[in-house]
Amino acid sequence: MAYNSEGVLPRQMEALLRQTTPLKEIVVVDNASTDGTAEMLARRFPQVTVLRMSSNVGAGGALEAGVGYATLTKRHDWVWTFDDDSVPDDDALQTMLNATGSAPKIGMLAPLPVHVETGVCYPPLLWRDGFVKPSAELLQRPVWFADLVFVSGCMVRREVVEEIGLPRADFFMDFIDFEYCLRTRARGYQIAVINKCRLAHEVGNARSVRLPGFSALWPDHAPWREYYISRNMTYAVWSLYPSFKTKQFVVRHLVRHAGGALLFGSNKLACVKKMAQGFSDGRRGRLGIRFRPA
Repeated sequence: MAYNSEGVLPRQMEALLRQTTPLKEIVVVDNASTDGTAEMLARRFPQVTVLRMSSNVGAGGALEAGVGYATLTKRHDWVWTFDDDSVPDDDALQTMLNATGSAPKIGMLAPLPVHVETGVCYPPLLWRDGFVKPSAELLQRPVWFADLVFVSGCMVRREVVEEIGLPRADFFMDFIDFEYCLRTRARGYQIAVINKCRLAHEVGNARSVRLPGFSALWPDHAPWREYYISRNMTYAVWSLYPSFKTKQFVVRHLVRHAGGALLFGSNKLACVKKMAQGFSDGRRGRLGIRFRPA
């Protein structure tokens, strides 16, 4: 997935071309970039397939187009998805495929995402009526099984796509990967995390924040992104896991996040207002593209 990525995409393309297990096809979904991304790809990487969107359809629309093309049109057994700024190690594909063999109920494979500047790991999560961080013991295992993983660096089996459908284009941005994971797990497929496979990954404009006895990495999202995070999380829970506990979790999570926005965010009140609007729209199932990046 690429949007105005002329500056960062070449590193990813070069890393994919260096894989010790060669890829059968590299596909870039260009989300109507205006910075010369398409021209750069044609000039420097003519072997890459480019799917050019007529407008910016967001991460959701790009995922739907790319995953659909790779699995349903080209019939590739696995599709490996990336944000435009994530860079795999040269042996990442080989490491992931070798770690689990061909176990039939593994529907996804995922690396361990790491924030390059700080070294902070973003571990995949468990779902127990809400987000649960994996234990230190799980993170020491070569392979373990999660419920929620980031889309960037994740591999999806074609069989899963054929059974549960494509990622949701109407989410536009954010929580697309977690919603897809919840659907995958609901059909009995496992999501294997390969700990030794690390992926350089950025999460927004993340920065370290501190309070007495507390430190964290805060992704300083724009208000329009906070809207989609809030809306899509609310909708996914209300539609897939509509129990009292899960709804209570979403409310608590969003209240805590709103508090973080007020403490650490750059657009404090604007972010909180968009979160409230997103929560309301998510409960009502009002999806689609409501706001675009400025």
